[in-house]
Amino acid sequence: MPTSPQINIIIPLFNESMVFEELMNRILKLIADSDLSIEVILVDDGSTDETGLKMRALSLSNPKIQSYFLSKNFGQQTAIAAGLQHANATEAVLIVDGDLQDPPELLYDFYAHFKEGYDVVYAVRKKRKESFLKVLLYKVFYRFLHNVSESDIFLDSGDFSLISMRVVKILNAMPEKGKFIRGMRSWVGFKQKAVEYERDERALGKSKYSTRKLLDLAFNGLFNFSDFPIKFIARFAIFIIAISSTYFGYVVFKKFFLEGVPDGFTALLFMIILFGGIQLLAIGILGQYIIRVFFQVKNRPDFILEEKIVNSVSSKTT
Repeated sequence: MPTSPQINIIIPLFNESMVFEELMNRILKLIADSDLSIEVILVDDGSTDETGLKMRALSLSNPKIQSYFLSKNFGQQTAIAAGLQHANATEAVLIVDGDLQDPPELLYDFYAHFKEGYDVVYAVRKKRKESFLKVLLYKVFYRFLHNVSESDIFLDSGDFSLISMRVVKILNAMPEKGKFIRGMRSWVGFKQKAVEYERDERALGKSKYSTRKLLDLAFNGLFNFSDFPIKFIARFAIFIIAISSTYFGYVVFKKFFLEGVPDGFTALLFMIILFGGIQLLAIGILGQYIIRVFFQVKNRPDFILEEKIVNSVSSKTT
């Protein structure tokens, strides 16, 4: 029977055929050069290019490469969760993006801190080689989330991290939908350590995170780990009531004591638009929480596995 490795490297992939060879060359070199026992878990998140074919060929020829094929594109966070559920390491897992912006060779630095007793060693991006606007938006969002979150979500950190198996077991036991792995990782606690690195540009191809997917990820982080939006709308409503009451008092005073009331149409139109906007905003914020409850209670599986290749043996789900 094959023995379990010390480390699993989990790599979610979606249409990464252009960079796949370079990615796996670096991963295989890392395995060959390391004294650690390492196996790789590749998760194909419903790719429509040749990524799946290349994964299949590599896994069938190399028993150190496990491949899992999801039935459709469920999203990067779900693909990572699928990899975590199939991890069989004895010590820890390394989560790496498939675009080579995160250097897998940092495993050595991560592992040194892991042996010092840290359960989570996560990478912090001290510099990103992306557009100024994108970098600015990332910085603003993560600082906002850090300040309003119930958990201490670390600034400028992504999913790139080394996580002990006891933390992996806890993450696998968390059944929440709309996963935000870096937030879940922070919420778990235990000893955690940051390692700074300079994030590289994407090696080849284009980012698979569209604006909509980035917003979905941001909303999952905000609404899954903070009650700030619902508290904000309540406080804002109190503020508006106070302003409206003051204005109403002024109108009454002017009517009875100053013998004059301002024209009402403009003021009435303003109040209707203002309160209508506040009500729609409140409904929208409530809807974000309600939709998460809705998907949670349906209790559908996070993903559907179509095929897996483990120890160079392929098997399909039935």
